Amino acid sequence: MNVRRSLLGLTFCTCYLASHLTNKYVLSVLKFTYPTLFQGWQTFIGGLLLHMSWKLGWVELHSSPRSDVLIWLPASALFVGIIYAGSKALSRLKTSLSKICSALFLLAAAGCLPFQDSQFDPDGYFWALIHIFCVGSYKILRKSRKPTVLSDIDQQYLNYIFSMVLLAFASHPTGDLFGALDFPFLYFYRFHGSCCASGVLGFFLMLSTVRLRSILAPGQCAAWILCAKVVTAGLSMLLFDMALTKATVGCFLLGGLGEALLVFSERRSSS
Repeated sequence: MNVRRSLLGLTFCTCYLASHLTNKYVLSVLKFTYPTLFQGWQTFIGGLLLHMSWKLGWVELHSSPRSDVLIWLPASALFVGIIYAGSKALSRLKTSLSKICSALFLLAAAGCLPFQDSQFDPDGYFWALIHIFCVGSYKILRKSRKPTVLSDIDQQYLNYIFSMVLLAFASHPTGDLFGALDFPFLYFYRFHGSCCASGVLGFFLMLSTVRLRSILAPGQCAAWILCAKVVTAGLSMLLFDMALTKATVGCFLLGGLGEALLVFSERRSSS
């Protein structure tokens, strides 16, 4: 059983690392800054693969009442905000006492980083704040909706469908639809391959995350998430062009300390 949990954790870390690095490559290296198209593509692939997995009997989707679906729509709207704002930021940037300390450390790190970032981009940090707000609101709304007949897979399926439709309609007003025609790498195989990889990897990251949360205790799950974040952040600094100073490194370490305290608090509360 421990071996199985370790393999699941390693699978999650691998999917997390590969998915985030691929997205970072498309958004910041190739500079495909058209989030309605990029995130719309990812949600389309995710929804398609999830539907195929359901038809093949690999995952279970439930026929949910219309009332439960309508109640979940605000969460799906926040999910769109999470992926859209996260994409915009990524294209431009690089209760208990322990939980309170964790939140304070993370807040301090996030607050200090813009003032120490030699590559400061106000638009990037603006969308990062929107992303953080949507993530927090989504988690609060998710907890307030429990107990619900919608499983994690059902919720993600609705998120995919809602996101795909909304982003498809938003691609024209935002200018992404025709702006992408001038993208210099539009007909390059590395762009096509990276986009396909991002959609597939995002789907497997979602599956491994759901599986991780369903099998492991909250403290163990938080530990694996911390491990994935640390490895991804470390490799990002090596693989992508980043101007690091002592102050920015200090902000990263302070944020890591906050995440570690969160893991500690989760382990204490579950023990």
